[in-house]
Amino acid sequence: MRIALHTRVRADRVDAYEQAHREVPAELTGAIRAAGCTSWTIWRSGTELFHLLECEDYAALLAALEKLPVNIAWQARMAELLDVVHDYSDEGADAGLPVVWQL
Repeated sequence: MRIALHTRVRADRVDAYEQAHREVPAELTGAIRAAGCTSWTIWRSGTELFHLLECEDYAALLAALEKLPVNIAWQARMAELLDVVHDYSDEGADAGLPVVWQL
Protein backbone atom coordinates (compact mmCIF):
# COMPACT_ATOMS: atom_id res chain seq x y z
CA MET A 1 0.00 0.00 0.00
CA ARG A 2 1.07 3.61 -0.59
CA ILE A 3 0.56 6.17 2.18
CA ALA A 4 0.97 9.93 1.77
CA LEU A 5 1.47 11.97 4.95
CA HIS A 6 1.83 15.64 5.80
CA THR A 7 3.97 17.03 8.61
CA ARG A 8 5.41 20.49 9.18
CA VAL A 9 8.90 21.51 10.29
CA ARG A 10 9.35 24.57 12.50
CA ALA A 11 10.58 27.47 10.38
CA ASP A 12 13.62 28.00 12.60
CA ARG A 13 14.52 24.28 12.56
CA VAL A 14 14.62 23.46 8.82
CA ASP A 15 18.41 23.08 8.72
CA ALA A 16 18.41 20.87 11.84
CA TYR A 17 15.62 18.74 10.35
CA GLU A 18 17.52 18.20 7.13
CA GLN A 19 20.74 17.46 9.04
CA ALA A 20 18.92 14.90 11.18
CA HIS A 21 17.76 13.12 8.04
CA ARG A 22 21.32 12.86 6.78
CA GLU A 23 22.03 10.92 10.01
CA VAL A 24 19.05 8.56 10.36
CA PRO A 25 20.32 5.67 12.50
CA ALA A 26 20.86 2.43 10.59
CA GLU A 27 19.05 0.64 13.44
CA LEU A 28 15.95 2.75 12.70
CA THR A 29 16.03 2.26 8.93
CA GLY A 30 16.49 -1.47 9.50
CA ALA A 31 13.50 -1.53 11.86
CA ILE A 32 11.37 0.38 9.34
CA ARG A 33 12.27 -2.13 6.63
CA ALA A 34 11.71 -5.10 8.96
CA ALA A 35 8.24 -3.71 9.75
CA GLY A 36 7.35 -3.97 6.05
CA CYS A 37 8.22 -0.57 4.59
CA THR A 38 9.87 -0.83 1.17
CA SER A 39 10.33 2.90 0.53
CA TRP A 40 9.86 6.24 2.28
CA THR A 41 10.49 9.59 0.64
CA ILE A 42 10.04 13.05 2.19
CA TRP A 43 9.71 16.24 0.14
CA ARG A 44 9.87 19.73 1.63
CA SER A 45 8.20 22.90 0.32
CA GLY A 46 9.09 25.71 2.70
CA THR A 47 8.10 24.26 6.06
CA GLU A 48 5.58 21.76 4.66
CA LEU A 49 6.76 18.15 4.55
CA PHE A 50 5.12 15.53 2.36
CA HIS A 51 5.90 11.86 2.88
CA LEU A 52 5.20 8.97 0.53
CA LEU A 53 5.80 5.51 1.85
CA GLU A 54 5.11 2.07 0.53
CA CYS A 55 4.49 -0.76 2.94
CA GLU A 56 2.60 -4.00 3.35
CA ASP A 57 0.32 -2.72 6.13
CA TYR A 58 0.59 0.83 7.52
CA ALA A 59 -1.21 0.09 10.80
CA ALA A 60 1.11 -2.89 11.40
CA LEU A 61 4.13 -0.73 10.53
CA LEU A 62 3.14 1.87 13.13
CA ALA A 63 2.45 -0.81 15.74
CA ALA A 64 5.83 -2.44 15.12
CA LEU A 65 7.71 0.85 15.45
CA GLU A 66 5.73 2.57 18.19
CA LYS A 67 7.48 1.02 21.19
CA LEU A 68 10.96 0.46 19.75
CA PRO A 69 13.54 2.45 21.75
CA VAL A 70 15.31 3.65 18.58
CA ASN A 71 12.02 4.99 17.18
CA ILE A 72 11.01 6.54 20.51
CA ALA A 73 14.34 8.41 20.57
CA TRP A 74 13.90 9.47 16.92
CA GLN A 75 10.35 10.70 17.52
CA ALA A 76 11.53 12.70 20.55
CA ARG A 77 14.19 14.31 18.34
CA MET A 78 11.61 15.06 15.63
CA ALA A 79 9.19 16.53 18.20
CA GLU A 80 11.80 19.24 18.86
CA LEU A 81 11.88 20.10 15.15
CA LEU A 82 8.28 19.74 13.99
CA ASP A 83 5.07 21.71 14.40
CA VAL A 84 3.02 18.80 13.00
CA VAL A 85 4.44 15.38 13.91
CA HIS A 86 3.94 11.85 12.55
CA ASP A 87 1.09 10.25 14.49
CA TYR A 88 1.95 6.81 15.90
CA SER A 89 -1.38 6.40 17.74
CA ASP A 90 -4.16 4.07 16.58
CA GLU A 91 -5.77 7.07 14.87
CA GLY A 92 -2.50 7.72 13.04
CA ALA A 93 -3.06 4.67 10.89
CA ASP A 94 -5.97 6.57 9.32
CA ALA A 95 -4.03 9.85 9.00
CA GLY A 96 -2.85 9.34 5.43
CA LEU A 97 -3.75 12.02 2.92
CA PRO A 98 -6.75 11.06 0.80
CA VAL A 99 -6.18 10.42 -2.89
CA VAL A 100 -7.82 13.13 -4.98
CA TRP A 101 -6.60 12.09 -8.41
CA GLN A 102 -4.30 9.47 -9.88
CA LEU A 103 -3.01 8.80 -13.40
